[in-house]
Amino acid sequence: MSVTDTVAGSRLAGIDWAKDNHAVCVIDEAGEPVERLVVPHTKTGIGRAVAVLRRHGVAGVGIERPDGPLVAGLLAAGLDVFVIAPSQVKALRRRYGSAGHKDDRFDAYVLADTVRTDRRRLTPLRPDTPATTTLRALIRARADLVVHRVAVTNQLRAHLDTVLPAAAGVFSELTLPISRAFLAAFPTQDAIDALTSDTLASWLSAHHYRARPAAVILDRLRTAPTGVTGPAGTALAGVTRAYLTTLTSLIEQTDTLEDQIAAALATHPDAPIFTSLPRSGTVRAARLLAEIGDARGRFPTPAALAGLAGVTPSTRQSGQTRIVAFRWAADKQLRAAICDFAADSRRTNPWAADLYTQARARGHRHPHAVRILARAWLTVIWKCWTTNTPYQPDRHNALQNLLNHTPTHAP
Repeated sequence: MSVTDTVAGSRLAGIDWAKDNHAVCVIDEAGEPVERLVVPHTKTGIGRAVAVLRRHGVAGVGIERPDGPLVAGLLAAGLDVFVIAPSQVKALRRRYGSAGHKDDRFDAYVLADTVRTDRRRLTPLRPDTPATTTLRALIRARADLVVHRVAVTNQLRAHLDTVLPAAAGVFSELTLPISRAFLAAFPTQDAIDALTSDTLASWLSAHHYRARPAAVILDRLRTAPTGVTGPAGTALAGVTRAYLTTLTSLIEQTDTLEDQIAAALATHPDAPIFTSLPRSGTVRAARLLAEIGDARGRFPTPAALAGLAGVTPSTRQSGQTRIVAFRWAADKQLRAAICDFAADSRRTNPWAADLYTQARARGHRHPHAVRILARAWLTVIWKCWTTNTPYQPDRHNALQNLLNHTPTHAP
């Protein structure tokens, strides 16, 4: 049953989610509780909660978080789920004359009654579309391959440092096509020692390499420490080829996935929102889209999105003691995506650069400063995301205010 199909007299429910147990409250059309229960966070407990909600014909369920087995069970049962951020629940408690203290059973009632009174302001939670889940699978598979690529590159470099030091540093990166081609053509110290200037120049020309003259590269090869020669060097070249083959395969498969990601992003309805962000590119935009998703009901407020991304601190207060700590409980994939974007955005966006600089000036280390910037960006992204509007620098008030108050210096 959808929100638009809900008729007068329908019952509603609220569930206060916890790590081990969930408090459930079912209310009638007048807001009076008709059943309360607490179920364990187990398959049986979740099943019992769903059965109770079905028995009462519940039309909508209020809950504080957008994911997890409990939410999946509610959605699978065909129930409309409304995400109400914890900060909103804290403020809503005062409606009922509460002192504001946390009480699971009471919060379950607050969630249910909020759905009853504010339903028209709430967006029902919907699973991400197949286009988004497909994009997420592609993005995470690429990330896994990149991890493997870095590991194999490091293994190859460590191997070359002992067996063939000259080849390890002849070009800037081992992953470059020219580096891999050189290793395939000259896998032993004996092969490198046999090189002449003319032979190397001809080989570089055939591979369209013009960054450095052959004489410079040959001098670098000659002055590098000597690697393993003779039969032992020939035998160890087999290890070099094994690493090289694995590395090349990983690079090729990563490139293939990136092509698929670009194609999937190009046809996604939300692509213009994320590709409009500064220095988002293709893979970074796709990563942000995939991790945030397209189910608008998951994040009723920017704070809800920032909380799941783990870019807001965890604050605990008791009496006069207040502790602010790193938020460990977060969606690590989402946090990595937004922090990667935020860290690079400061290179072209003056507003982002200014926020980062201010954070550093207050004594925050780089990762903390990036999280502060990421939280600010999520407010902007959430607004664009919920209104289906691409990011427009000329409509970003904080950016324009900074630009208008930044003095210009004559050259």
